[in-house]
Amino acid sequence: MDINRRRLLALGAGAAAAATAGAVATPAAATEATTSGVPSDAALARSLGLRSKYAKGQHYVIGGQGEPLVLLPGWPQTWWEFHKILPALAKRYTVIALDLRGMGGSDKPADGYDKKTMARDVYDLIRHLGYDSVNIAGHDIGAMVAHSFAVNHRAATRKVVLMDVGHPDPSLYDQPLLVRPGQGISLWWFAFNQVQGLPEQLITGRSRYVVDYFMDAFPLDPSTIDERSRRIYAHAYSGPQAIRAGNAWYQAFHTDIVDFATYGRITAPFLGLTSEFSHDFMQAVWAEQGTDVRVHKIPGTGHFLAEENPQAVIAELTAFLSH
Repeated sequence: MDINRRRLLALGAGAAAAATAGAVATPAAATEATTSGVPSDAALARSLGLRSKYAKGQHYVIGGQGEPLVLLPGWPQTWWEFHKILPALAKRYTVIALDLRGMGGSDKPADGYDKKTMARDVYDLIRHLGYDSVNIAGHDIGAMVAHSFAVNHRAATRKVVLMDVGHPDPSLYDQPLLVRPGQGISLWWFAFNQVQGLPEQLITGRSRYVVDYFMDAFPLDPSTIDERSRRIYAHAYSGPQAIRAGNAWYQAFHTDIVDFATYGRITAPFLGLTSEFSHDFMQAVWAEQGTDVRVHKIPGTGHFLAEENPQAVIAELTAFLSH
């Protein structure tokens, strides 16, 4: 596995969208099914023994008992990416799985997609729910937000788990647009996502192609992302506002890199979980970003850890959070 491929998997997948006028979500996941036939968030949450809620501009599902555990998803997914691990975790923790700003049932404003602002969204929600501090875990874009949460809201962070992706840093500027044959894979979507307006024209109503591309290319076993999940993700990114908002996470990387230069190390206990391919790269990165770091590989995974090997992720989270 060459360094560019490791970097590709370590950074995760980018959104395909561009900036247009903002949109505000409604607490909509209240019906049993969407017009596309995809189950609503309320129905999906109930199927896991959880409740679908909306507050402070954010959709989230909540349930269980015990210490609060916030889970933040990535692209091109929603809170549903944690559906295989939520029921087991809810037996020990109060689980709170969010749709980030711009994602799924959450609001899609015109701006505020830098990870520091998105971390503030999470902080505002947990305070609204009555918590002074939480355990927080994030994957992909959610890992970037969780990192920002841990350094900007230290007193509110009990423990932090980052899955397979690091915070944007200046090394992104060194990624080649064209990779020589046999020397890796270009992060082509990072450049595509900087384009204004065109992604909405190309992807609106066609998001299933994008979802299938990444769900087939990144897992070691693509069948671990089942048909229902693919339909759920495709529906979440099917409209122009969702495409525009997802893209804004990547357009904000410039701001994220500036913010990152001002951050100290994560001081909360910090667990990094990686795929088969990103372990060595991410171990080196995260060793410099925390004061109490351990990095573990999830066997048999390519990027979507919680869906590819949920039992291993459950075991890692439970062991880390219980000590």
